[in-house]
Amino acid sequence: GETVDAFVCIMQTSGCRWSRRSGCTMCGYYADSIPGVEETQLQEQLEMAAARYQGEPVVKIFTSGSFFDEREVPGEVQRLVLQTFYEQADRVVVETRPSYVPGLDDVADVVPPGKSLSVAMGLESANDRVLEYAVNKGFTFADWEQAAEHVRGAGFEVKTYVLLKPPFLTEEEGIQDAVATVDAAAELSHAMSLNPVAIHGNTLVEYLWKRGLYRPPWLWSVAETLKQASQRFSGQLTCDVVAGGKQRGAHNCGDCDAAVLEAIAEFTLQGKRDAFEAVSCNCREEWLDSREIGGFLQG
Repeated sequence: GETVDAFVCIMQTSGCRWSRRSGCTMCGYYADSIPGVEETQLQEQLEMAAARYQGEPVVKIFTSGSFFDEREVPGEVQRLVLQTFYEQADRVVVETRPSYVPGLDDVADVVPPGKSLSVAMGLESANDRVLEYAVNKGFTFADWEQAAEHVRGAGFEVKTYVLLKPPFLTEEEGIQDAVATVDAAAELSHAMSLNPVAIHGNTLVEYLWKRGLYRPPWLWSVAETLKQASQRFSGQLTCDVVAGGKQRGAHNCGDCDAAVLEAIAEFTLQGKRDAFEAVSCNCREEWLDSREIGGFLQG
């Protein structure tokens, strides 16, 4: 595939309904939301975004919640957003939790023939125990599967977010769980994004991290997971390492972080499957040790 420019539109909405009820252990995006946003305010945000849009072929809409949740983004605004960007864009990407996917049917007619709509869902893990106890996701793998089938049945694309190293998993378990998730979701996904956990403020993960009970994944783990995932999934595989190389994000020893991050970008954006072979560092041994003994140290 080729690398194309994307226009990113972040809409400040009332936020994710699940985050108000309970919330995921690693997610701090609720901090970007504003309670009680009016429909007219969302329309004003859209007008501001449209004024900055320069015809990029891909448009990504982020709301910190679910685009198809009518309480967050009213149906009329959903239609308006899609109509606005499809005038020039070839593909629009929106995010949602599986439970709101049926709302897709109300806007499907807005997608012009020959153009694509990509529905991104944070599956995180295909393991229901991880979803319930480590992530507190509020749905099961079967719920995601049903929603993904709905999206595909409507003729649209599924993008799947896979979490690397949720809390309470060891380094090795984190790698294995992410690879198993890619395997389980491959058939229904057009694209996947591997998301290494980063420490967001006021989250359970931050609470654990501050007490020495959690460490974000090693960048070596990101590399290893990508290598294994690419053998199981032939579609587009991306990885944006939030806070990469910093203490709050996936990191190594500090000396090799920039080189490994560059290799991750080459692997995912340029498709260089041998990108990791040229990178080495003494800390790799420490990482290998952490994969072997992680379970003993964390009970």
